[in-house]
Amino acid sequence: MKITDIKANTVAMPLEAPIRHANGAHWGRFVRTIIEVETDEGIVGLGEMGGGGQSAADAFNGLKSYLIGHDPMQLEELYWKICNPTASLYNNRTQLHAAIEFACIDIIGKKLGIRACDLLGGAIREHIPFASYLFFRYPNKNTGLGEVETVEQMVAHAKSLEKLYGFRSHKLKAGVFHPDHELEVFRELANSFPGHTFRIDPNAAWSVEESIRFGKAIEDLPNDFFEDPTWGLEGMRRVREKVRIPTATNTVVVNFEQLTSCIRTNSVDVILLDTTFWGGLRQAWKAGVICEKFQLGVAVHSSGELGIQLATMLHLGASTPNLSFSADAHYHHLVDDIIVGGKMKYKDGCIKVPEGPGLGVELDREKLLKYAELYKEVGGYTYDRDPERPDWYSILPERRWAELTDK
Repeated sequence: MKITDIKANTVAMPLEAPIRHANGAHWGRFVRTIIEVETDEGIVGLGEMGGGGQSAADAFNGLKSYLIGHDPMQLEELYWKICNPTASLYNNRTQLHAAIEFACIDIIGKKLGIRACDLLGGAIREHIPFASYLFFRYPNKNTGLGEVETVEQMVAHAKSLEKLYGFRSHKLKAGVFHPDHELEVFRELANSFPGHTFRIDPNAAWSVEESIRFGKAIEDLPNDFFEDPTWGLEGMRRVREKVRIPTATNTVVVNFEQLTSCIRTNSVDVILLDTTFWGGLRQAWKAGVICEKFQLGVAVHSSGELGIQLATMLHLGASTPNLSFSADAHYHHLVDDIIVGGKMKYKDGCIKVPEGPGLGVELDREKLLKYAELYKEVGGYTYDRDPERPDWYSILPERRWAELTDK
């Protein structure tokens, strides 16, 4: 079997409302590039990557000389063709490889009649638990709804998500307002959901000292972990020494060299595995194996997925024995999806691992066209800018709190 073509389409998927984070905002939509890898046997595999537009199309087109004629079942060869570490000093292709690897795993599964998780050793669970993902939000300009800023608004938002989806763990995206406000929000969330667990993620916006102060103020709560309070392995190591909560990261450990350094220095307790950031489903699974041997906790991380990447996250969760915590997902913020059947369903805070071969999802061509047209209409956006504060930009770890409290 040989790869004969790679096609890329960028889509804009609306969110319920613009969601805010320490570095800027998602401006009311996610922009994703959907790829289709075609083969000489008529089997087509699906992949997905964040961002898009002409630059993404050019990037995938630029890899065709590496991939046309490649056997999609040869995944290790695929990795070295695209992600040779020396070449990657000049051409960082990790996320491009991830999207292509997703598609190749999809092809292999369809060819053999097995699921993606079966290629990784099989499923040891069929339902993957998820945490709610709670963001401070701007109101939707079309509806006027969706604003989340105050303690009361955040608790009400979390309760509505629990009612709809059954979440029993909750993650607050912080680093937007003054830490004292976010501390009040976080503690009230914990008070409002007895028996649930909690995690907070300020996207490394705080200094080590601020992180320690905040961490000590929440030590009494039922925390899953303290995610990326500050930047860098050394900063995370210093926080870990002072705070009695497991620390976690998806920013400073996203490759195997960083994982090695983390293990040597005992910098972080829990590694959040992202199938895109790590360079693919298989690469994230390999990292999970290393974490298992060193007794590090793992969870599945979210980087703003539609249904194709969500499927990879589910297969990763299914085949990872040391999955210590519920997964993250932005998924419930989406208004729609580009897969047949629409958005996957939550039940009791979990999503079922797809049953079909490969990734187990198929493209809805009408939806793909619809949201590709929307992308042409609205375009992309800049992740590290805030549409309501055009002159603001993030400086880490120094924070201009007066500005951060402004809308």
